[in-house]
Amino acid sequence: MKFTLSWLKEHLDTTATVDEIAETLTDLGLEVEEVVNPADRLGAFTLAKVVKAEKHPDADKLRVCQVATDSGETQIVCGAPNAREGITVVLARPGTYIPGLDMTIQVGKIRGVESHGMMCSEREMELSDEHNGIIELPSGEIGERFIDWLAANDPAKVDPVVEIAITPNRSDALGVRGIARDLAARGLGTLKPAKDVTVEGTFDSPIGVTIDAGTLDEAPLFQGRLIRGVRNGPSPAWLQARLKAIGLRPISALVDVTNFFTYDQNRPLHVFDADKVSGNLRVHHAEGGETLTALDEKDYTLEPGMVVISDDSGVESIAGIMGGLPTGCTEETVNVFLEAAVWEPIQIARTGRALKINSDARYRNERGIDPAFNGQAIEQATAMILELCGGEASKVVTAGAVPDVARAYKLDTDRVQSLVGMTIPAETQRATLEALGFVMDGDMAQVPSWRPDVQGEADLVEEVARVASLTRLEGKPLTRPTPRIARPILTPMQKRESTARRAAAARGYNECVTYSFIDQVSAELFGGGSDATMLANPISSEMSHMRPSLLPGLLQAAARNQARGFLDLALFEAGPVFHGGEPDEQEVQITGLLVGQTAARQVGTERRPVDVFDAKADAEAILAAIGAPAKAQILRGMNGWWHPGRSGKICLGPKKVLAGFGELHPRTLEAMDVKGPAVAFAIHLAAVPFPKAKGATRPALVLNDLQAVERDFAFVVDDGVEALTLVNAAAGADKALIESVHVFDEFRGEKAQAQMGEGKKSLAISVRLQPTDKTLKDKDIEAVADKIIAKVSKATGGTLRG
Repeated sequence: MKFTLSWLKEHLDTTATVDEIAETLTDLGLEVEEVVNPADRLGAFTLAKVVKAEKHPDADKLRVCQVATDSGETQIVCGAPNAREGITVVLARPGTYIPGLDMTIQVGKIRGVESHGMMCSEREMELSDEHNGIIELPSGEIGERFIDWLAANDPAKVDPVVEIAITPNRSDALGVRGIARDLAARGLGTLKPAKDVTVEGTFDSPIGVTIDAGTLDEAPLFQGRLIRGVRNGPSPAWLQARLKAIGLRPISALVDVTNFFTYDQNRPLHVFDADKVSGNLRVHHAEGGETLTALDEKDYTLEPGMVVISDDSGVESIAGIMGGLPTGCTEETVNVFLEAAVWEPIQIARTGRALKINSDARYRNERGIDPAFNGQAIEQATAMILELCGGEASKVVTAGAVPDVARAYKLDTDRVQSLVGMTIPAETQRATLEALGFVMDGDMAQVPSWRPDVQGEADLVEEVARVASLTRLEGKPLTRPTPRIARPILTPMQKRESTARRAAAARGYNECVTYSFIDQVSAELFGGGSDATMLANPISSEMSHMRPSLLPGLLQAAARNQARGFLDLALFEAGPVFHGGEPDEQEVQITGLLVGQTAARQVGTERRPVDVFDAKADAEAILAAIGAPAKAQILRGMNGWWHPGRSGKICLGPKKVLAGFGELHPRTLEAMDVKGPAVAFAIHLAAVPFPKAKGATRPALVLNDLQAVERDFAFVVDDGVEALTLVNAAAGADKALIESVHVFDEFRGEKAQAQMGEGKKSLAISVRLQPTDKTLKDKDIEAVADKIIAKVSKATGGTLRG
């Protein structure tokens, strides 16, 4: 929406500068996108007077002028035919930028004669296309700024143009008067009284108007009148200048009048050449298939249900959007039918989109115009047409009635202050709404007909707040409900999730955030993809199901990185997974993925492919960070996307699974287009028991001053015996003395079987004994060793290696 400062001042009595107006409009919610002020580029030009003009010694068409300026006389060479003694001119001194020439004038020599500046034409200053001679001013003092002279004598040439962005709900601001009303409510001036014009018709209109009964909901009001004997020539200079300033091309007086009211009052109008209308005008739904050549000279085929205006010969206008070329006004028009109507916005939007027509009329009608102004619009437009084009007006013909848009909402002044957070007196709130056109009836605010966006009490709060200016809000800290230290706001699970993230990052993983939606094929690969987790309205076919695991997203991220040359990856993600469609069928997991090698390629660095023990170590480290019990079981029996012999689950029992880890199945990697090796872990955060103690205190530190003893044992066991079974058996031999047991060597393969027998292997463990009451003697250590050997033999069938 564009308007000029002088146009605004026709509705607003104000002394505010264009900068103050622009700042206020943005603060009111009418964001200023651009201000074009001609005075900005003309500020350096001053007035001067030619005191002497002589022919150039070496050029017939040039004159050497002595020019009086506020700093003394100067010499200027000029080629304008009207350069002569005694005229007042516009001077550009050396160093002044000439906008019409896109250059900065400097001191120079023209045919051997020095020239100190330039006397300008209107085109050189971008005031018009006139360039036959330099500007001659009828008045003005030497040294006076040219923009000051223009402001006093020809203000239209230095009239600033303001462009604002209009949100779809503020249709009232699509007219200059609506903008002026907002500024007046803020106190930036006084809104001038609205015009009340009545043009008495002297005869009955020969053209009648009707609205089909089935169309009244979409076209509730249609008014018009015939004006005969008009002269449709060019519009006056002031109207053309106003339209040109906002980017519109003047066409003719009749059309320019309708464009003026479109921007002045947010009131689209249309004029028919009455001599080209056959019979009466009728508003109805199109049957479909009709064609119309519109004013933009394009042919449009109408669809069934579109609202149109027809005469006896056929469709003549697309209602509320664009008129037809056959009945359009031309310079030969002498009788005109002026139309003003109210249309249903949604119907206008639907038709405009279907036909792909973008017009000023459609833009305003689909956002909503003031239905109560319809009668006054046709009166004011008639008066302007009679003033500019002459003629005689008929009586107004009307079909339908003004739609009832009356509504009222309660203004709770205390509630407004509470919501806005500012102290706004009740009297100020009421005065604000009244300045915006609301009528106060006690606590009830009657909404003006030009504000279709106000639909409830919340909108009243918004109106008061934006006029009061939210920039005046002062930041205040929230008051504590109690004077004590605030209680923590994070739940134990949220704290656990944050701790797990930090632990994964500390292990060298990079966090990923992937979509919770994946394609059905990937979901089925990881145990999901059922109808229970299918989205009712997916955004794409690749996001049709809720993810049953975090691994699909991580593997897809790994595949994208590998395709770009990043082969060694450590990725993790924490988030929800979905095993069904019910709320209790989802959980929060943290999953990590390792792909490629353990280290970068460089001298002195040990580099090997990632393996199952890397994933196991990372899973155990994260479990330890979130407080999982130190002693857990490692069991087999993983899902099908894991490698069956190189994966396991960390459990507190057969049914209490804390995490899974291992190498991913080759078929899984192939399906996800990932080049191995690849190992992963998945931790069920909610499965880890929460501590029973609610406080933050730690248990007392227990230190032993007695020497610990370590003993090593090597057992020969069957090749299928798991190391954990052996470790657990050894640890259970004496729970009071044995502090820890760990495997430090494994001897297996053909060489081992040659020494120990077919199907055998050797596992070496280190056992740490920590006494608490006395130093251990040899007999005590040997007794524990015998228990260890007996326990391991019973649990694994193994024997002590000789």
